Amino acid sequence: MAFTNTPLFGGAITVDLPSNFGDASQIRQIPDHQEVYLDNDGYSSIVVEILEYVRKPSDGEALQHHFADLVDGTGDHTNILVQSDEAMAKVPGKPVLALTFIQTPQPEPRRKIPEFVYVHLFLLRLKEKATDMMVSINVPHYAGEYEKAQNGGETKLMKDSATVRSQILQSFEIKDWGLFDG
Repeated sequence: MAFTNTPLFGGAITVDLPSNFGDASQIRQIPDHQEVYLDNDGYSSIVVEILEYVRKPSDGEALQHHFADLVDGTGDHTNILVQSDEAMAKVPGKPVLALTFIQTPQPEPRRKIPEFVYVHLFLLRLKEKATDMMVSINVPHYAGEYEKAQNGGETKLMKDSATVRSQILQSFEIKDWGLFDG
C-alpha cells in the first residue's frame, strides 16, 4: 500500500494517508474543525477532528465520552474489540488512546447500508492547548463487495486498515502548534 504525506488544516498537521484517498472538501463542504479523506477505490474514510478538551478523571473516560458522542443515538449495534494506550511517534509525550470497534447499522429499505463498519479510533489529548484530536478510520463492509474472513479472522479490508492505522501513528505530526491558539 502506497502512502502520501498529506497536509491537514493548512499544513499545520501532516500525516501519511493512503495515496488513493482524496480530500472530501473537493466534492462537498466539510466543517472547519474536520479533515475528511475518502477512498477513491472503495468506501473507506479517514476523519481528523479538532475537538474541545473533555475534562474527565482519566484519559480513558475522555475516550469513552468522545466514543459515546459518535455512536449514541444511531440505533446501531456497537461491539468494542479492543481499547489500548498508544503513542504517536512524532507527538511524543502526549496521551494517545485507541479503540477498535465494529458498528452494525440498522437496515434501511431505501438505502444501501453496509453489513458492518470496522472502525479504528484514536484520541490525542493536548491538555495544554485545551484540545482533543480524534482520528477515525472507517471501513464499511457491503454485502457481496468484500471477501469474507476465514475462520472468524479479519477481512482483507480489516487487515489493510491495520496498515493505515500503523502508518498514522508513525507519521502524524503537528507542525504548527498555533493551530490550537484562539
